[in-house]
Amino acid sequence: MSIAGPTLNSPSNAYGDIVDKLVDNASFLWVLRSIAVKQPHYYPGDIQLLEQRLEAQLDGMMTSIEQSWQACLESLEYNEPGEVFTAAVLAFRSKDPIKIQHAVEAGFVNQETEKGLFSALGWLPADLVHSWIKQFLNSKDLDHKYLAIAACSVRRENPGKTLGRILQRDDCRQHTRLYVRALRLIGEIPRGDMEPQLRLAMQSDSEEVNFWSLWSSIMLGDRSAVSKLKPFVLNVGPFQTRAMELCFRALPVDEARAWISELGRINGDVRSVIKASAILGDPHAVNWLISKMSQLDVCQLCGEAFSQITGIELVQNQLVLEEAPPLEGNTDEKIESEDLVLDEDENLPWPDVDKIKTIWTNHGSNFIAGQRYFLGRNISSNLLKDKLISANQRQRQAAAIELALLEPEAPLHNTQSSIRS
Repeated sequence: MSIAGPTLNSPSNAYGDIVDKLVDNASFLWVLRSIAVKQPHYYPGDIQLLEQRLEAQLDGMMTSIEQSWQACLESLEYNEPGEVFTAAVLAFRSKDPIKIQHAVEAGFVNQETEKGLFSALGWLPADLVHSWIKQFLNSKDLDHKYLAIAACSVRRENPGKTLGRILQRDDCRQHTRLYVRALRLIGEIPRGDMEPQLRLAMQSDSEEVNFWSLWSSIMLGDRSAVSKLKPFVLNVGPFQTRAMELCFRALPVDEARAWISELGRINGDVRSVIKASAILGDPHAVNWLISKMSQLDVCQLCGEAFSQITGIELVQNQLVLEEAPPLEGNTDEKIESEDLVLDEDENLPWPDVDKIKTIWTNHGSNFIAGQRYFLGRNISSNLLKDKLISANQRQRQAAAIELALLEPEAPLHNTQSSIRS
C-alpha cells in the first residue's frame, strides 16, 4: 500500500500558504514604507504604524525559518528590492552564513536591489549586523567594503580608521561606488579629520566624485565650497536637487536670490525655482508663489512651498479646494511624460488661491523679506529638533539638512531610517 503525499488542503500546505503570504506581505509593506518616507502626508506616527505591520510579518516568518527561506528564494527571482529586504532580514536573523551570502549576492544584482539590502542592514539591531559589517569592512572584496560603508551610512555609524584607509587606497578610489559612498559618509557622520581626502576628491574628473566631495565639505562647515556647487544647481541632472538643498540654505539671502533668478533664466524650469524658493525660506517669494498657483502643473508644489516658508498649513486652515480642478488637454503621451510631476505632487493638496491671497494679506506683514524662515519661524536648533519629531516626512528631511548645516559637528539625521522605539 502506497503512502499518499499531502493533499492541497493538508495542514502542511496550508501552513506553507501562510508563510508565502508573510513573505509577500513583508516585501510589499517594505515598498509601501520606502514610498511613505518621502511623502508629504506621512508623519512619524504613520511611519511607525507601517513599520509595526512590517515587523509583524517578519516576526511571523521566524516561526518557520526554513519554509520562509524557501519562499524568499522563490521571491528573489523577481530581482526586486522589497524581496531582497525580506530575504536579507531573515538571513541575518537566522545567523546562517550560507543564507546571508545568498541574500548579499541577490542584493548586488542591480542598483534597485541594493536599496533593499542596505535597508535591511539599517533595519536590523546592532547585535545581528555589527560583526558582519566589521567583517565586510575588512574583506578583500571591494563590493563587501562598499556594502559595509553603505550600511554605516544608513545607520549613521562611524567605521573608524577603516574609512581613512579606504580613501587612501588606489583600488578603492577606482571602485567608484565605494569611493563615492565613503566620501558621502564623511559628511553624514561627520568626519572633520577627512578634509584632506575631500580636497583630493575635488580634483577628480568624475562628476559624481566631485559632487559628493563638495557636498561633504559643506556639511563639515566649509562654506567656501558652496560656489563650486553652482554648476550642479543651474544644470538639470541627478545632483541638482541635492545641490539646491545645500546651497540655498548656506548662501547669503541676496546671493541666493541671484542664483534663483539665474536658475529661472537658464532653463526656464519653474519647478526648480519653486523648490529653491521653498528651501531659501525668504517670504519675498510668497507673492510670486501665489501668482503661480493659477498654473495647474505647479500649483500644488507652490502650495507646499508656501507652507514651508510661512508655516501656514493648507489643510489645517481650510485653504484647499474640495475637489481637484479638471486637468484640461491631458493626452496619454503628456501624462506619461509627466510621471515625475505626478509622483511628486500626487499627495499634495490643491490650494484655494483666493483664500490664500486673503490670509497672506492679513498675515504677510508678520514676515520680513530678506530673512529666512522655516515653517513660519526663525530658524533655530530647538525649532529644527522639534520638527524632526513632529513634522511630515518632507519637512523632516528639510529640518535634518538645516540642522546639520547649523550644527556641522552633529550627524545628519536619517529621516528615512527606522524610527521604531
